[in-house]
Amino acid sequence: MEVMTGKANQDVLEYLLKRRSAKIEDLSAPGPDESELKQILSAALRVPDHGKMCPWYVLVFKGEARAQVGNIIADAYMRSKPDAKEKKIEAERDRFMRTPLVVALISRARKGKKPIWEQILSGGAAGMNLSLAAHALGYGVQWVSEWYAYDDRVKAAMGMDERDHVIGFFYIGTTQSIQKERDRPDLSKVVTHWAPNIDIQKGDCYDVEKLGFPEIGFDLSAIED
Repeated sequence: MEVMTGKANQDVLEYLLKRRSAKIEDLSAPGPDESELKQILSAALRVPDHGKMCPWYVLVFKGEARAQVGNIIADAYMRSKPDAKEKKIEAERDRFMRTPLVVALISRARKGKKPIWEQILSGGAAGMNLSLAAHALGYGVQWVSEWYAYDDRVKAAMGMDERDHVIGFFYIGTTQSIQKERDRPDLSKVVTHWAPNIDIQKGDCYDVEKLGFPEIGFDLSAIED
């Protein structure tokens, strides 16, 4: 197979400059067929991976599997909020029914010499490739986590263990309207052409001063050496 490195393609660049996520509520059937899904996932996993550790794996939810995992989510929600109204419980049950296909990308820490942080970054790159590949086939995608990505009961019921962390759930379907552009970072606020003693633009204008730093979402110390 021919590989591409440093091959000019203005169409790809224009695509990257204009891409944006869809909204789940704007996605419907049809979703990718099996051939298209294989292309999307093949592209997703063709990413930088220091040490060839393959520090990620994929769960695909379609058809009845979406309703089955919905029951798992609803059960976990009811356990944490026993006084929840039925309408809210059913909304949780229908989470994965919102689009014809949901793909979960899971970071799985591998034992070895390569830093955990680099393994996580490789998973993030896989998520971006997954989104871009789905877009390139004409589908809309929204990459979300939502509360159930961090719920141990939901994760365990899906087959995950303490080494596994959800990079994201990718809701995929056909868009029903044109997506509007949103604000993007100002390059002048985050880009510095470095020189000694220069004032580095670190994007601190984007800090929300009234909030503290968020938790990382999981405990890296739980990963055994």
